[in-house]
Amino acid sequence: MGPLVLDIEATALTQDDIRRLSDPLVGMVILFTRNYENRDQLTKLCQAIHSIKPGLLIAVDHEGGRVQRFREGFTAIPSMASLGQRWIDEPENALLEAISCGYVMASELRACGVDFTFAPCLDINFNRSQIIGERSFSNNPGVVTHLALGIIQGLRLAGMSNCGKHFPGHGWVIADSHLELPVDDRSYERLLFADLKPYRWMGQALDSVMAAHVLYPNIDSKPAGFSEHWLKKVLRDELQFTGVVFSDDLSMKGALSAGDVTQRATAALQAGCDMLILCNDFEASDELLRNLSFKDNQERSERVKRLAPKGEALNWEELKRSALYKRSKALIPTV
Repeated sequence: MGPLVLDIEATALTQDDIRRLSDPLVGMVILFTRNYENRDQLTKLCQAIHSIKPGLLIAVDHEGGRVQRFREGFTAIPSMASLGQRWIDEPENALLEAISCGYVMASELRACGVDFTFAPCLDINFNRSQIIGERSFSNNPGVVTHLALGIIQGLRLAGMSNCGKHFPGHGWVIADSHLELPVDDRSYERLLFADLKPYRWMGQALDSVMAAHVLYPNIDSKPAGFSEHWLKKVLRDELQFTGVVFSDDLSMKGALSAGDVTQRATAALQAGCDMLILCNDFEASDELLRNLSFKDNQERSERVKRLAPKGEALNWEELKRSALYKRSKALIPTV
């Protein structure tokens, strides 16, 4: 599987989409709201994407709350912050609800052919960030860890892998990395005390992580997604992480300090990213497909293959009849 995660133009594949996705450098497709009309359309689109080449995975940012790309026809998943609030008085019920959210979210996606979602969010809510906010479970790293493990358990019940984000932590910075490069001037000890705890405590429960386009100048001179210090020394060596490392979207303003799109992708690969996301810029995607030099290795290849969904997915009619689905859906708090 190639290292690129690219998007497509609309609700059906164009010839340009097929050309891009057929390239050996592409290993995953990421879908957005613009690619969705209804469940039948999504199912046909996923079938068409999967038919392009073996092993091509389909992903989406579908984590609940305001980050849920497919809405009509799908169960509304509450924000992770609402689960964190419920934890305060009823931790056992909040955990059960987290498991239910993970299962319903993943089983509905898989029923339409989507293989993977970039969830859960492991950022700590310091009530500062413009982009995290209610996407975070809590300001307490322990609560974040417990509820994220609940989401992961639910995802796995449906045969789906997970992605913790945004490593090493996006919750402190105020700026939105879509629009600029945020700078977090805290010490490593401060991050270790809070932001890094979920990554350390969750261990091998994490199948993948997404690196943040955030600069931590007191720790390294490069943003985390382009930093060997963060991805190799801290994540791999100190935290003993063995899963897949995704870059965040290389078209975001927070990534532009690393150069043109090929330089950004090369820097992310050299830093330790296994998969590179590039969205909403088809001209840049074509440039990257022309110019990126990539040589795979067995260790990386095996990591990425582990992201593939496990077991046969139920179709929508089978899912609706499933006792596990009906019970899980009934446990999800109303949005």
